[in-house]
Amino acid sequence: MPSTVTREIAVGSLKLGGANGLFLIAGPCVIESEAHARSMAERIAAVCADLKLPYIFKSSYDKANRTSINSYRGPGVAEGLKILRRIKDDLKLPILTDVHEPAQVAAAAEVADVLQIPAFLCRQTDLLVAAGKSGRVVNIKKGQFLSPAEMKTAVEKVASTGNQKILLTERGTSFGYNNLVVDMRSFPIMRGFGYPVVFDATHSLQLPGGEGKQSGGQPEFIEPLSRAAVAAGVDGLFLEVHDNPPAALSDASNQLPLAQLKPLLEKLLALARATRSQQ
Repeated sequence: MPSTVTREIAVGSLKLGGANGLFLIAGPCVIESEAHARSMAERIAAVCADLKLPYIFKSSYDKANRTSINSYRGPGVAEGLKILRRIKDDLKLPILTDVHEPAQVAAAAEVADVLQIPAFLCRQTDLLVAAGKSGRVVNIKKGQFLSPAEMKTAVEKVASTGNQKILLTERGTSFGYNNLVVDMRSFPIMRGFGYPVVFDATHSLQLPGGEGKQSGGQPEFIEPLSRAAVAAGVDGLFLEVHDNPPAALSDASNQLPLAQLKPLLEKLLALARATRSQQ
């Protein structure tokens, strides 16, 4: 049987994995403006503080894999990292953001506490090694095209640098065209590698390219899939959250409305307490 206890990872003052409870990675898909990103960070942090839930703010300075060349990508590396730095310093929040190529790693590591490897890039050896050498926590998203067992090689690439601060994130597996499915076996399999596992509920409900020049989504299934993942024993949750998803500049079809965040987290935390007491 896969291990039921994972390595404890420190992110600033936060302790993730191991015998610790659930943690949350959340924020808008992309930085739309500094004012919006800051507002979302403040409001999500307030919810998490009320629930005593460890929280990492996430948002991307560049969405390099948008379906259409005309889609909004973000403010770019330089401006985006300045915005994330000010949010981190002013709100005292740990930060997660994506890196897309080795040349971005050094600058991103000066700001971000967690460097995220996008799912499409999870086999890019140079990127994984550069992220590992940064010394930051590395969150590797499982490619939509990979089995959970194959993620062990991605882990080994980061660990080869001596960096054992690794998170693994499930975000769905390709199921024919324009659809994803979540294999619940993924959680115990990847936790068996010894590192904390996160469930990305919102990206798992994308319909990739499902609206022609952009992806669709099925946010009505965020709660049931999140409940299933928590019951299966994940260490953390990843949610893209927006105060007005239909107006979002990226992933409008699958982000969780901010107003639904606290009620959802209350249910998931209660479920986590019940299921973990039985382990």
